[in-house]
Amino acid sequence: MEFTRITVDPEVMGGMPCIRGMRFPVASVVAMLADGMSPQDILTEHPDLELEDVSEALKYAAAALRERQLPLRRSA
Repeated sequence: MEFTRITVDPEVMGGMPCIRGMRFPVASVVAMLADGMSPQDILTEHPDLELEDVSEALKYAAAALRERQLPLRRSA
């Protein structure tokens, strides 16, 4: 899968995946969605972002999780 809106540059945010070379980490977009913000809420609060940025950030996060297993606690 190719990501045209996600960039990784060691000179920007220490190499964290960011939106279009801006100092806006993919993780921040995903966290806002997880906290219940709608894509439109995010765009209103961060006008430099575009709807395609939000969508690709979520796709990138899903792809990143497919690449590794995270340890999960077993519920009691």
